[in-house]
Amino acid sequence: MIYLKKSFLGTVFDVMKYVILTLAALVAVVPVVVCVFTAFKTEDEYAHGSVLELPKSFLYLDNFKEAISKANMLRCFLNTFLVLVCSVLISAMLAYILNRFRFPGRGMIESLFLFASLLPGIAMQVTIYQIMYSLGLINHLYGYMIVLMGTDIISIYLFLQFFENLPTSLDESATMDGCTYFGVFFKILFPLLKPAIMTTVVLKGVSVYNEYYASNLYLQRPELRTISTALYTFTGPYGSKYNYICAGVLITILPLLIFFLLFQKQVYSGMASGAVKG
Repeated sequence: MIYLKKSFLGTVFDVMKYVILTLAALVAVVPVVVCVFTAFKTEDEYAHGSVLELPKSFLYLDNFKEAISKANMLRCFLNTFLVLVCSVLISAMLAYILNRFRFPGRGMIESLFLFASLLPGIAMQVTIYQIMYSLGLINHLYGYMIVLMGTDIISIYLFLQFFENLPTSLDESATMDGCTYFGVFFKILFPLLKPAIMTTVVLKGVSVYNEYYASNLYLQRPELRTISTALYTFTGPYGSKYNYICAGVLITILPLLIFFLLFQKQVYSGMASGAVKG
């Protein structure tokens, strides 16, 4: 009797487990499916049909053409790419300095990066905006990069863990051969950080793609827009053109998705290696 009761409870638990997992999968997948369907619909199909209704043709690409041209998405991709590359490079260089050099205040600088990431960004925006305005950094990509640097603690600490695993004898050998500090970093150490770079590009790429508030606040000129703000071209007081927005969403997803599929081995390797010190 006790065995049957335990067996019954185990069966109920398994059923509930799979029901919850199925519901969670539907919650995650349904918005993506709706977005894909809407991206291939004409304005008439979207206005008069259900969101879960299949488009008449998956070869209707006018929405994608309009999204690319009207939102100037190629320029937005370039701006986002520049921000991402510079952020990753600056994070690696900061980690190199903090790991390889001993100077007064080094520990305090690491603590300040961590402290800045713990503070709610929205609570400091008035002060940050006043500082940015007084320094003339509004409407400049490098000003936007400086804002992002203050809370880029994940990338910095990931690179720090990798530098811990690289022996200092590499630096010493290169220095004895006449290599400068920049040469040691770019020619010797930076190529060895490939797993960390791949991991940081994916993690940082997601955050840069999704970052809207700061990019909308500090990059107000149309030619300086990033991907996150480009999609708001099709919103307005008289309604939003979601068929163009969904087409733009698919366009923005594809580069990062392709990158992750091509380099997922290095990404997983970078996460696992960066988690172990020594």
